[in-house]
Amino acid sequence: MANQIRKIIHIDMDAFYASVEQRDNPKYRGKPLVVGGSPNQRGVVAAASYEARKFGIHSAMPSKLAVAKCPNLIFAEPRFDIYRAISVQIHDIFRGYTDTFEPVALDEAYLDVTENKQGLPYASTVARHIRAEIFQDTNLTASAGISINKFLAKMASSMNKPNGMTVILPDDAETFVEALPIKKIHGIGKVTAAKMHDLNIKTGADLKARSLEFLVRQFGKAGNYYYNIARARDDRAVEANRIRKSIGAENSFAQDLSDKTAILQELEQIARTLHKRIDKHQAAGRTLTLKVKFSDYQQITRSRTLVNSINSLDRIITEAKAVLEGIELSERSIRLLGLSLSNLDNPTYKVIQLSLF
Repeated sequence: MANQIRKIIHIDMDAFYASVEQRDNPKYRGKPLVVGGSPNQRGVVAAASYEARKFGIHSAMPSKLAVAKCPNLIFAEPRFDIYRAISVQIHDIFRGYTDTFEPVALDEAYLDVTENKQGLPYASTVARHIRAEIFQDTNLTASAGISINKFLAKMASSMNKPNGMTVILPDDAETFVEALPIKKIHGIGKVTAAKMHDLNIKTGADLKARSLEFLVRQFGKAGNYYYNIARARDDRAVEANRIRKSIGAENSFAQDLSDKTAILQELEQIARTLHKRIDKHQAAGRTLTLKVKFSDYQQITRSRTLVNSINSLDRIITEAKAVLEGIELSERSIRLLGLSLSNLDNPTYKVIQLSLF
């Protein structure tokens, strides 16, 4: 069993939030649509339909910039209760094939089907059945990547979107990575990709040619990851019950806040949202972190670690205000506040994607 080749599937729903809105609202179909806050609210794009993506619009883009790229862009308010309910449906489908699946967001998950409940011989067959059931039950499409580890499965799921499936066989794994442009490799962001280009590392083959010592010297601990993925290696297990490290809530403001009373009122409201999420999952934690983004987009975080865990609303508000008092606001105005609780006590707290809207 130790030497058995694993069969890993990465399921990724296609433009999930936007696709749900287009499914439920015929007037949105075939049109550029984003889910998120409107430009007047200084919001950001949470998800973009494929029609919107043709204009270069993507998640996390400021709504004002999105509208500049596509003046006819449609905005839909997020409905996270609906998205979560659909995610539960999809997870129920997974359980028909394996109990070893790891959600990493509402719209994606890794599944280990090395052994599956249906006794199907090929992981690609399992993936095909799952995608068909998802469409039958939700009228939404999903793409799938199938390979021998999580890294390759993740890479494969993005190769044939939307509504596609890609298999990377064991014998093709290293060749597949060698041919990839550095900026396309999962886990290598824009800044790291730029640094790699400066070092004349432009493809997976270039990365593979560099020694472990060189990569660690240039990129620190991440160098180990880069060394291994260049060789198509990834030993991470699919974890059915990942432990979440923190629970958070935040809010961007339509108008920058400079009045201290207004700032404290908003902080209390965010604390209430955080408390609801903590209470829902019966969690408690010892470290409270405050995030502040100023009008010039500078962002800072400040944390306070307590001797005992907290989960009461009054205590969260008290500690949050104390952390805020330690920040020099001067005449600066604030465009975003966020609170998160970490060092959680509940070891069985399962990963879910939490709404920050």
